[in-house]
Amino acid sequence: MTRFIVGRVLGLIPTLLVIVTLSFFVIRLAPGSPFTTERGVPKEVVEELQAHYGFDRPFQEQLFNYLANLASGNLGLSTKYPQRTVNEIIAAGFPPTLLIGSFALLWALLFGVSAGIIGAMRQNTVFDYGAMSLAMVGISLPTFVLGPLLALVFGLTLYVLPPAGWGAARHVVLPAVTLGTVYAAYVARLTRGGMLEVVRADFVRTARAKGLSEQLIIWRHMLRGGLLPVVTFLGPAIANILVGSVVVEKIFAVPGIGPYFVDAAFNRDYFLVMGIVVVYSAFLLVMNLIVDVLYGFLDPRVRYT
Repeated sequence: MTRFIVGRVLGLIPTLLVIVTLSFFVIRLAPGSPFTTERGVPKEVVEELQAHYGFDRPFQEQLFNYLANLASGNLGLSTKYPQRTVNEIIAAGFPPTLLIGSFALLWALLFGVSAGIIGAMRQNTVFDYGAMSLAMVGISLPTFVLGPLLALVFGLTLYVLPPAGWGAARHVVLPAVTLGTVYAAYVARLTRGGMLEVVRADFVRTARAKGLSEQLIIWRHMLRGGLLPVVTFLGPAIANILVGSVVVEKIFAVPGIGPYFVDAAFNRDYFLVMGIVVVYSAFLLVMNLIVDVLYGFLDPRVRYT
């Protein structure tokens, strides 16, 4: 297992390098530049700005300099916010995004796993149909519909939760539920399918023959095999939760990293776009690594050499 983990960690470096290089090419080859939106700026000033950010250098040299700075942890300067570095912007916006994403993931797991277990253990009953119907509703409702609906009901009608803003624990609830509901629906369906594959397995029948309680059989024996599809889904899902928070942060006025990403794309803020892409990519790669490691603990049939 240790050899596998070390090998995968070392493999993250070239993978991230390829992602950064391709993203660098795509962003730089896009039409426009960070300074084309400025009106009435003299040509000399534009040339000075390009020299300041290194855009006047050969393309290969720009890429090499960016990779060298990235290796030292320097994500560059923002062209939209020249008084702030990309590191400072991400450091300010990432904590709210991570907080909402964490609670959204917690909500998705609590609701999804519970609904999936109920659906599998009460197969083809009203409990099963009800849980899977709720899951289907969650999959069908996009966040830009569910978010305003929750804000209208709980924030502007019942007045139990703030409809927007940031600064208190209560502000996390509606964005987290909005963001995590669709993933809770997928987790519920995956948990139900995984549990149905093991509910009639030989080791489960053996456990029942020994007189173990149903709750103990579920938690000790069935979940390890039943949750394997969920574990597979969680790797990219966690990264998607962070990326998908862009819409939610806009709806609930959360000062996260999402609005910066949208504005950076419109403003051709190359270094800010690249910085956020690097953070998201690294996060996705690490989550996939954790998923692979968890497989070895959940399924004894999996062996890493």
